[in-house]
Amino acid sequence: MTNAETPNSTATDIAANLAEVRKAIADAARAAGRDPSGVTLVAVGKVQPVEKLDAALEAGQRVFGENRVQEAKAKFPERRERWPDIELHLIGPLQTNKVKEAVALFDVIQTVDRPKLAVALAEEMAKQGKHPRCYVEVNTGAEPQKAGILPQEVGDFLEKCRTEYGLPIEGLMCIPPADEEPALHFALLADLAKRHGLAGISMGMSGDYETAVRFGATHVRVGTAIFGERKPKE
Repeated sequence: MTNAETPNSTATDIAANLAEVRKAIADAARAAGRDPSGVTLVAVGKVQPVEKLDAALEAGQRVFGENRVQEAKAKFPERRERWPDIELHLIGPLQTNKVKEAVALFDVIQTVDRPKLAVALAEEMAKQGKHPRCYVEVNTGAEPQKAGILPQEVGDFLEKCRTEYGLPIEGLMCIPPADEEPALHFALLADLAKRHGLAGISMGMSGDYETAVRFGATHVRVGTAIFGERKPKE
């Protein structure tokens, strides 16, 4: 940590960033004729040091997203002792061998992306008596390298999740292709959610969350705009 990056300056910067992001969300919501309270900011702490998470917590942020079960397990149990109202979202891919830990740790699992995972989650929820809310990840760009249910298969998958597996599906989430206009994908996801009677729409990240809000996002996943650039792994 350099002299310019003292704990106090980091906390001040993150509080200011949070305020700026919250204002941008509110402005985008109002411009779309929406109530800003209908949009939840999910602060993404992926590979960020715990000092930055603590600064966000001190500034009033309570909803966080993590990409990896193990990283969240290392960070959040201790923080929940101090801030018991933390709400934790899994926003990265989930392997079936991590389902037990994920169900125990997370309040929301946003990346239900295949039948095998849905079955494993349903079985583990029954064992633990804990039912994290779930989102189905939709591969809106039909990218072969990316996880998610194809748009045309969402209806069938949702039906199985609801009737066969009994999963508490709250909404849909997507990550648009990096080289395409995100608005097209946000519009598609919002339409799919409406068509299937789902209230939750998780879309938009640091570079496009305001657009996502205009298209109906109920949750935006913002990391860099709050915490700064992630440091590369050594």
